[in-house]
Amino acid sequence: MMPETDAILSRLHAALPAAAVAQRRNPGPSGQHSLLVAPEHLVAVCQFLRDTPDLDFDLLTNVTGVDWPDPAKADAVAVPLEETPAAACGFLEVVYHLYATTRRVGPLVLRARTADRATGVQIPSVVPVYRSAEFQEREIYDLFGVVFTGHPDLRRILMWDEFEDHPMRKDYVAPDDYQYEPTPHDAVLEKAKLHYPAPASDNKSPGLC
Repeated sequence: MMPETDAILSRLHAALPAAAVAQRRNPGPSGQHSLLVAPEHLVAVCQFLRDTPDLDFDLLTNVTGVDWPDPAKADAVAVPLEETPAAACGFLEVVYHLYATTRRVGPLVLRARTADRATGVQIPSVVPVYRSAEFQEREIYDLFGVVFTGHPDLRRILMWDEFEDHPMRKDYVAPDDYQYEPTPHDAVLEKAKLHYPAPASDNKSPGLC
């Protein structure tokens, strides 16, 4: 059963009046609306959703990242209910899917957005509330560059420690130096050849035996 986001939002405003939470509409046929939560209030909102007896959102199944270089496109996917000014710059977004297993309700979709895509990329970790977020937050940190403050073990999980950049960002450019590819082939091979040492010349210099 789909959650009633209108009613849940009212409950949140009543219980956490200082928390900045707004509903976002999904314009697609699924009608899977979401709640946009200010990062500084994310942990408190999750705790309320989990611990309130008649809400009981006890399971976090998915945590995913999205890169929005163009903030207007984000508002087209998750439409604000009221006319609000668009973000001044691009940002990274983390999307959470919560379920109330005993009531068979879900997913309740939460969104949290960073201040920008450069230095303001911090979002609090929800691992203290949902342990299932631990590896998923590490994956988002690795591939998108979101820094989850308070995470118990925030480090890369797919790329090697020395790897630079974040491969799932939309402006990521794959390098043509595949030094970690042991058997390059096809298009990878053509790029790798640019970094192979030049073959020694077989031509003998004039006058030499």
